[in-house]
Amino acid sequence: MLLSDDLSAAGFDQPFELLRGCHARITRMDALLLRLIDHVALKETQGRPKFPCSPRGAGRRADPGGAQEGTDAQAQQAAGKVLRYFDVAAPLHHEDEELHVFPLLRVSAEEWDGDDAVLETLESDHRVLDVLWAELRDWLLQVKAAQALPASALIANAAQRFSALHAAHIAIENTRIFPAAQARMNTAQITAMGQDMAARRGVRWPSD
Repeated sequence: MLLSDDLSAAGFDQPFELLRGCHARITRMDALLLRLIDHVALKETQGRPKFPCSPRGAGRRADPGGAQEGTDAQAQQAAGKVLRYFDVAAPLHHEDEELHVFPLLRVSAEEWDGDDAVLETLESDHRVLDVLWAELRDWLLQVKAAQALPASALIANAAQRFSALHAAHIAIENTRIFPAAQARMNTAQITAMGQDMAARRGVRWPSD
């Protein structure tokens, strides 16, 4: 069974919880990407192994028709999930932060656990992640189309860097940036933030 997307029950009335939910999804998509790279390499050398649904292979089950989890169709599905998330949701998440979170801390008169250099580093991370994603995307498209060879050393390295940078970036935002920004926003500002996040995703909110 592939990863569930049901990671957050937060709505646009809780925009910071939505951002944290996005971070959880990013972490899960990074893990799926790394397992997919291993899977394609193993399939090339050992035939058709099961897709590793968990780090220890837990949760595997035989298909009634004889196909195992981890067939080409499963690898294609996994590649599609990673592509869909980082092509669509991740850029919107970066916009959320750059429009609503970082600017607020830059103009805040109150001290917080950081400075403009921290925010500049986080924005720079977004640009680096964009470059790494461009390197990974073509290979994932090949996997989705069942045309992929095992990832080259360059692709495997890019995936490791992509995952590691996300982990460091998320840790700073979850522990320092989001709490500081949320503490400086009043109810009207939080509502406006949620409305903008919804609008940029084509969602009407509030719905009434």
